[in-house]
Amino acid sequence: MKVTEVLLEPFLPFCRRFLPSRLAGLSLALLKSTALEAAILAGHLLLYPTGLTPERRPAVPPAPPAEPDGTARLPVRAAPPVVLLHGFIDNRSVFVLLRRTLAQHGGQRVESLNYSPLTCDIRTAAELLGRHVEEICERTGSGRVDIVGHSLGGLIARYYVQRLGGDLRVRTLVTLGTPHSGTRVAPLADAHPIVRQMRPGSAVIEELARPAPGCRTRFVSFWSDLDSLMEPVETARVDHPDLLATNVRVTGIGHLALPIHPAVATGIRQALDETHPEERIAGGLTVA
Repeated sequence: MKVTEVLLEPFLPFCRRFLPSRLAGLSLALLKSTALEAAILAGHLLLYPTGLTPERRPAVPPAPPAEPDGTARLPVRAAPPVVLLHGFIDNRSVFVLLRRTLAQHGGQRVESLNYSPLTCDIRTAAELLGRHVEEICERTGSGRVDIVGHSLGGLIARYYVQRLGGDLRVRTLVTLGTPHSGTRVAPLADAHPIVRQMRPGSAVIEELARPAPGCRTRFVSFWSDLDSLMEPVETARVDHPDLLATNVRVTGIGHLALPIHPAVATGIRQALDETHPEERIAGGLTVA
């Protein structure tokens, strides 16, 4: 955060002088978050062209070599593959840092999927995701996958899990700044059909509010108190009586930083740990 502190240093005395202490603290956090969002956006625009093409599929690792006496070694129990799904008008380049972290520290096979920026229906995108997941399971020999979805990507993945039987394939779904209850931000964007589906009360949001008894997937949602694209910010929480969900409040960063920030990446790694992830991250994350 040193970059944002340097950028904002000239404004600190002004804020402290003219604003009450609590409001000044909030305003400073918002200024830092906004500066960080701007820096991330600039960097992401540079990386964006690198994510336009589909990802090269990694080769399946060879079978474990045999022991000297000729008996085959027992395979090491591997974690499920992790599928990364980007948000609206974005591509897989948003996950360049997160996928490196997961691959290096978690040891999981990580794959990023692109869906077309012309996608106009969450249901259609969820069906396509289901076909991708089946292909990944067949290619890797894994019965299940984990999914990390940013923004709209999390909503697409949830629809697949909850409405298309994807809970048979998805062990854990991690969402980052996903409008689970719909967002009211940017009303002028309603010209795009998929934005209308992300509004409170839309047919898609109503479908996700229906009962989902016996859903096998575990949900972990990261939501930020400074997420300017979630209106209200609590819409990024999973609040459904039939879903096993852990909601993790992130303090001090905005929407674009959720798939980028190292503290959130650590929380995601913990969420993908099978052993009681809610006990590890239920206290939330403060990254300011």
